[in-house]
Amino acid sequence: MVSMQKFGLSDRMAAVAGLVPHGVRACDVGCDHGFVSIYLVREQICPSVIAMDINRGPLLRAKEHIESARLSAYIETRLSDGIEKLLPGEAECMIAAGMGGRLIVKILEDHPETLSSLRYLVLQPQSELRFVREYLRRKGFVIQKEDMVLEDGKFYPMMLVEVLCPGEVRRDAGSEEEINNYRYHLEDAFGPCLIKEKHPVLLEYLTFWEAQQEKIWKEVQAYPGRRAQVEEELGRIRDVRRLMQS
Repeated sequence: MVSMQKFGLSDRMAAVAGLVPHGVRACDVGCDHGFVSIYLVREQICPSVIAMDINRGPLLRAKEHIESARLSAYIETRLSDGIEKLLPGEAECMIAAGMGGRLIVKILEDHPETLSSLRYLVLQPQSELRFVREYLRRKGFVIQKEDMVLEDGKFYPMMLVEVLCPGEVRRDAGSEEEINNYRYHLEDAFGPCLIKEKHPVLLEYLTFWEAQQEKIWKEVQAYPGRRAQVEEELGRIRDVRRLMQS
C-alpha cells in the first residue's frame, strides 16, 4: 500500500494506483482531475492511459493538469459514459474508483465486448462491496489482490480483478453449492484476500463495525426482526475474525 501523497494523490487513490499491474495500458473511468493517470505515467507503471469521464468539466480540468505535467503524448482524455468510448484492445486495465458499487457493475455489464478485451480491473467501490464481489464471483472473475485504507475516518476497500479470457475454463462460480456456501457470503461481504492476508485495516474495520452493531442492538430490543438482523451481522463479524485467526 502506498502511504505517501504524491502528485496530488490521497492515500486512498495512491493505494488504488498501487494495484495497477506494471506495464499495462490503462483507462481511468471517472478520472476526475486526472491525477491517477498522471501518477501512473510518471511512476512508469503504465506506458499510456486513457482518462475518461462522463462530465465535460472534470475532463477539461484533467486535460489542463495533463498538459501542465507535459504528459499529453501519453495520456488521452475522452468524454465517455463508462467505457462506451473505449475500443476493444485500446487498454488492458480498467480503473473505476470512487463510485457506487451498482454503477461499477452497470459499467461492466453495459459493454461486454470491451470488457472481455481487458485483462484487469482495479475497482474501488464506495458502496455495496458485497454486491460487487458477489457479481464478480458469479461471473467467474478472480479477485487477485485487495487493499484497504483508513482515511479521514472512512474505510476504503479496493481490489485487483483478473478478467476471464474467452474460452478459459473456470470453476462454476454460479453453482448452487457455492452460492449457498456460508464462507463465500463472508468473503463477499469482507473481502477474500483481506481475510486471507489478515489485513490490519480490515481488523480495524471489524472492531469499528462491531461497536456500531452492538450500539444498534441495544436500541432495537423491542423489535425482534431488526434485533435478529443485528445479531446475524454480529455473528458474521465474529466468524470473519475466526477465519483471520486460523
